[in-house]
Amino acid sequence: MSTRISALAGGDRGLMDSLYRRQRHIYDFSRKYYLLGRDRLIAALKPPNGGRVLEIGCGTGRNLIAAARAWPKARVCGLDISAEMLKTARASLARHRLGDVVDIAEADAVSFDAASLFATTLFSRVYFSYTLSMIPAWEGAIAHGWKHVAAGGKLMIVDFGQCEALPSPFRSLLWWWLARFHVTPRATLHVVLAALARRDGAALEFTPLYGGYAWYAVLTRPSAGARPEPDNRETFPRSAPR
Repeated sequence: MSTRISALAGGDRGLMDSLYRRQRHIYDFSRKYYLLGRDRLIAALKPPNGGRVLEIGCGTGRNLIAAARAWPKARVCGLDISAEMLKTARASLARHRLGDVVDIAEADAVSFDAASLFATTLFSRVYFSYTLSMIPAWEGAIAHGWKHVAAGGKLMIVDFGQCEALPSPFRSLLWWWLARFHVTPRATLHVVLAALARRDGAALEFTPLYGGYAWYAVLTRPSAGARPEPDNRETFPRSAPR
């Protein structure tokens, strides 16, 4: 496993390190009860054999381990701005004997240099799992991640939604709790992704889960040489799937 460092946004890095210096030890245990949809995303990655998968905001490495196990013929990579979280990620990957399979790097989601970090600029799959709601410049992170999606590849996202089909008291309580951890659900996520889809002739699938508790999105870049198609797969159903 290789760990590399790029230029970081000092303020964001300091906040994340202070937030997770102690939490990282219980993060995976506590978050498994409310970071819903992560396993759905991992199962849907389906990278081609030999393809590269990048997680932006890999945290403790929980998803990296799941992805490496589910898709052993892919090369899995991850980056995070928090050195504290990466301490846990390194230990977890070593414990699961995945040190030679997964590359991790300390880097900023909005400015990472993939070529220097991972010796490539394009990935078959790039994904965000409950990280955009913690990245201040989250639109920039999406744009930067999308630049690194290869032809025919996918940008995949799961994060907190707007609880649109859930009782308003539940939403108020949830958002109060999330704010304590500097988490802000991104109300305009669909708008941002739809704009990228229209601009680049990409296909967008956007699905609220569990009454909008979580939003799940897949943005697929056209294959090499393909004529851009209208964004006719863009959906935003108002009821949660069963």
